[in-house]
Amino acid sequence: MEQKKRVIALGFFDGVHNGHGALMRRTAQVAQELGAIPSAFTFDPHPQTVILGRPTPLLTSPEDRADLMRKYYGIQDVIVEPFTPQRMKQPWREFLAETLVGDLGAVHLVAGHDYHFGYKGEGNPQRLQQACQEMGIGCDIIPKVEQEGITVSSTYIRTLVAQGEIERANQFLGHPYTLSDRVAHGKKLGSTLGFPTVNLLIPQGVIVPAFGVYATRVWFDGQCRCAVTNVGVRPTVEDNDGHVTVEGFILDFDGDLYGHEIRMEFYKYLRPEQCFPSMDALAAEIRRNAQQTRDYFRQLT
Repeated sequence: MEQKKRVIALGFFDGVHNGHGALMRRTAQVAQELGAIPSAFTFDPHPQTVILGRPTPLLTSPEDRADLMRKYYGIQDVIVEPFTPQRMKQPWREFLAETLVGDLGAVHLVAGHDYHFGYKGEGNPQRLQQACQEMGIGCDIIPKVEQEGITVSSTYIRTLVAQGEIERANQFLGHPYTLSDRVAHGKKLGSTLGFPTVNLLIPQGVIVPAFGVYATRVWFDGQCRCAVTNVGVRPTVEDNDGHVTVEGFILDFDGDLYGHEIRMEFYKYLRPEQCFPSMDALAAEIRRNAQQTRDYFRQLT
């Protein structure tokens, strides 16, 4: 059987930001020209986690990375491979010839200006282009992408998210900061306050946004609803166990979403998390935040 032809974007793609978008737009363009499958190759976990022996905090889970690439850039095939000690020691030429070209059928590769791969990162953009030329396949190296004189990078955007600067983070991402998960059982706090809620867990290895309240949108079952979302430890609640929760109070919705897959998009930081003197005071503040959220999205549209 004839092997499928692929044009492959190379990188880790944490957050799938505007810099990554330049790679993927080129990938989709060349794939269309060549009648090939627009694809992306990435690893899990982050290579630095294996190389340095400590976790690298990330903006997105592997699942969210793949979803964002498909949704915003038309990447049809996202290949996520485990980054193992064996892969870490693989010579770059072997990775190129055996994995990308041999196993995956790459006919054209697209990489960023700072892409390094193979043992000790010895594979670099210049060597990649030269080797591709020798092998008779295409290769594009995409220069760095800047906004406001700042190089768009996952590291910079992680800092923004951790500080609650979500609107600025979204400008560099090119889309809303996103968390996806299956809705977990919560403490039923929302029901007692009169607001249906969804409770999400922060995926393992993903950074926690700055504690506080956000204007968000929640997607589920083909629907989209506005929500007031609290990230933090809920200091007003007496049985708080100190665990970080992501609790969305869905506006104008009545239903039980336990067990449903949802995608939550963060748009605006409304206020820091705080301890209220009573549950009534908390409920009043949530109503105020709900109105802020409605006003925000009304102005946005």
